[in-house]
Amino acid sequence: MSAWDIILMEAPRFFTWWNMKFLLEALGNTLLASVAGCGIGYAIGFVMAVLRLPQVMPVAPVRAASILWVEVFRRIPFLVLLLLVFFLSQFAKVEAPLWVIAVTAVALRMSALAAENIRAGFETVKRTQWEAALTMNIGALTTMWRIILPQSWRVILPPSIVHVLSMVKETSLVSQIGFIEVTFAAKMLTQRGFSALLTYGTALVLYFCVSFVLANLGRYAERRLTSRKPSSLPAA
Repeated sequence: MSAWDIILMEAPRFFTWWNMKFLLEALGNTLLASVAGCGIGYAIGFVMAVLRLPQVMPVAPVRAASILWVEVFRRIPFLVLLLLVFFLSQFAKVEAPLWVIAVTAVALRMSALAAENIRAGFETVKRTQWEAALTMNIGALTTMWRIILPQSWRVILPPSIVHVLSMVKETSLVSQIGFIEVTFAAKMLTQRGFSALLTYGTALVLYFCVSFVLANLGRYAERRLTSRKPSSLPAA
């Protein structure tokens, strides 16, 4: 019997209301871990990138701590980071739900990736923009928010979208701590006797749909943000 025949034979028994409900709940957990984690991580990464700016943060040890944060969490594989968060929470006797651990690991990883993207975007703006703002007595944070950031979006946004999509797929690794997301759900259905081609094939379709929707939302946001004319100041 071919693989296609097996799939056709098992499909009516597999695509039941309870199995689809189970997979959709797992998909919701995947979205929770990835979208919430990426959102929190991006906010942390933005702060880390701003703290690396000497114009904003003149205290060198603070800038060094921000750089250390980024380098550490960029270099650690996501699975290792996830397990570290999981076992550290147990060591500290923190009764954290698995979804909190998953979101925390994703946020830590994304904070480092986002900080590096934002830093690269800031560096594309000429230093004369900072100098011109200084001569006009514009505060550093105001300069960064109103002048530097709008000019940086063209560089910041594209790799950020790529990293978000990458983290959506990497959330499959949180199944290692028992968190029920799409991959873990597919594994459980396989253990119930369904063909792996059918269960993991369905997981593939779900990941593709989520990635496709997020990619299109990202491209829409990119068009909206980059179509705006950025503010700039004349060189002093």
